[in-house]
Amino acid sequence: MSTFLHVGCGPKRKDRTTRGFNTDEWSEKRLDIDPSVAPDIIGTMTDMSAVEAGSVSAIFSSHNIEHLYPHEVPVALAEFHRVLDDTGFVVITCPDLQSVAALIAEDKLTEPAYVSPAGPIAPLDILYGHRPAMAAGNLYMAHRCGFTQKVLRGTLQAAGFAHVATMSRAAPAFDLWALASKSERSEDDMRALAQLHFG
Repeated sequence: MSTFLHVGCGPKRKDRTTRGFNTDEWSEKRLDIDPSVAPDIIGTMTDMSAVEAGSVSAIFSSHNIEHLYPHEVPVALAEFHRVLDDTGFVVITCPDLQSVAALIAEDKLTEPAYVSPAGPIAPLDILYGHRPAMAAGNLYMAHRCGFTQKVLRGTLQAAGFAHVATMSRAAPAFDLWALASKSERSEDDMRALAQLHFG
């Protein structure tokens, strides 16, 4: 059984990651900054010193890279790279600022872009963080940076990942997906992994 690190897990568990990880072949280790969600490891993306180098086969990071300041992103990706084994890979999903910006250009900054289990989500929430959660005191939800597909791909390449595949989904998802491999992989292998892990 291979182990994947669920970074910034919040209350979510393996069954709310990807189809590829939600199998008996993968064991989940949860890491979060917030002790109240009972993670296996309390830590941050920029300091995963509690995770040994090369100790996990994959990382799943859903909607947390945008919570970092821009200068922290390379630090976090270096940590991702460090804890992965030689053939490991990371799956990252985050907001797609390009599709969100299209709504803002139509002057729909505060109009609902879609309805989530937490209620209506406006472009303002996608850009800066979920306002009701922050108003209730959860400032971990604040967004401090953002990505387009081109920028996310380039950022992962600059962090030393050998092969990167990305996908953007416009309305109603407004998100980006990236699969970054620590070592070289064939196009067929990357495509197969993307089919398993992309939303």
